[in-house]
Amino acid sequence: MRFTVQRDALAEAVTWVARALPTRPVVPVLAGLLLRAEREDQNQRGSNGPGWLTASCFDYEVSARMRVRAEVAEPGVFLVPGRLLVEIVRSLPAQPVEFGDDPDGISLTCGEASFAVASLPSAEYPELPELPQLGGTADGGVLATAIGQVTPAASRDDTLPMLTAVNVELDRATMTLAATDRYRLAVRELGWNPAPGFGDAGRVSLLVPARTLSDAAKMMSAGTEVAIMLRPGGDRAGGGGGAGAAEAMIGFDAGERRLTARLLAGEFVRYRSRFPEQFGCTADLPAEAFAEAVRRVALVAERGTPVQLTFAPGRVTVGAATQGQARARESVPADFAGDEPVIAFSPHYLLDGVIAATATAPATPAAAAVPPGEPPTGPAERGAVGAGVRLWFTSPSKPAVITRQPDQNAAEAKGADGAFRYLVVPQRVQLSPRLRAQGRGVGGYRPGGIIGPTAGAPCRANSRAVNSQISMARISSERAANLPARSAGDGRYCASRSRYLAPARSCQPGWNPALAEPMAEPRIPVFQSPAQL
Repeated sequence: MRFTVQRDALAEAVTWVARALPTRPVVPVLAGLLLRAEREDQNQRGSNGPGWLTASCFDYEVSARMRVRAEVAEPGVFLVPGRLLVEIVRSLPAQPVEFGDDPDGISLTCGEASFAVASLPSAEYPELPELPQLGGTADGGVLATAIGQVTPAASRDDTLPMLTAVNVELDRATMTLAATDRYRLAVRELGWNPAPGFGDAGRVSLLVPARTLSDAAKMMSAGTEVAIMLRPGGDRAGGGGGAGAAEAMIGFDAGERRLTARLLAGEFVRYRSRFPEQFGCTADLPAEAFAEAVRRVALVAERGTPVQLTFAPGRVTVGAATQGQARARESVPADFAGDEPVIAFSPHYLLDGVIAATATAPATPAAAAVPPGEPPTGPAERGAVGAGVRLWFTSPSKPAVITRQPDQNAAEAKGADGAFRYLVVPQRVQLSPRLRAQGRGVGGYRPGGIIGPTAGAPCRANSRAVNSQISMARISSERAANLPARSAGDGRYCASRSRYLAPARSCQPGWNPALAEPMAEPRIPVFQSPAQL
């Protein structure tokens, strides 16, 4: 094999394909990157001729392939260590790169630099999957934006594989993407062009790994059609369940790049009924100013501490604090309507929803040209200039919905049912010990539960959590009276086998957890079960 390729094109190809290489390959050859050089005219003989270099990889779950132009003298196939090749190519100068045979494997020459890399046995490498069925096509820019809106809400906990996927639902000319991690749920609807006869089977649901879908979005561009390929496995409808669902695959083909992934088996949660039909409060917020305020205020909030939104006529105050260390607040203009002026969220979840709600598809190269004398509008993923978001909620203990601020003249303004919806579970507001003892503020602490601001009914989920922690404290007290502490180092481990304590509550003789200061209220959302979201 002997061919020549431009350094920049080679670096782009091997870097993109290497993203799909497995971190811990079960077979050594799966860590390799397959290079295939072919001529356009197979009958051409003699010196270099125009052709293609194809870089690909496959680990039985995900495959990636990209083609670049090359001058091919001798066609051939080589399997080389993928990550090593990427590091070598990145370090090369901006000159043509020549590949050739070497007694030890493959030789690589660029200017005055030359390398010899041992090859892997290509005969043992699995054959790349083929996806014979064309599902349809979609605009690359719109699809990439939709993927970027929902994938942040997917779970990263591998113990629940179903939640690490994005549910892709194909129903005639509508594609719906949905992802959740139990504490938030992102849903985006977009149009696509199904292939003739594909929609005859009715609604199709596919569970695509969120990480793979994010990598697929990176190969899409505005104005370019992306072909969605399928390899059916068992019953496609009804969530992809059944024994054959594990063999089903989906692929995205855009230009010279193709990415395929094995679909996950299982049925996604029935999320449509989780969105409330009515809301008692709405707030229109300037997206950019509000997001910046949340970022600044969240600097003083320790991990797991929410930011509190307090609404007043014409403004919203974003506040957070770490007891005894720092506190911050900032006001932002807002239009609020309702009778529940306080609600709190995780700053991370809140920012993800605001950014996703205002995301817009990148402009095509022709539309993106800036007229002379006008400043650029900034990156498309930050949303349109002056865009706003609308927050829909009913009470501080019930899920809220974030959408893009609708046009007042559009029908979308009547409800939270736009193209993108982001449902997020609020967190309880943490009060100071003085206010907690007085039972003041929204969600004030009372013995036996969390009392709502108006109805007065206890929040049973949080009440059970608090009572459980009090019971654990009593058990630890009884064990501490009879068993010695296992570690006298920093006092973090007490007599109880599963009871970890802060350094300030070290296991000193005579220390009784049941008689100590009240335990911290658990900063947990109201809804914890996957079946409830």
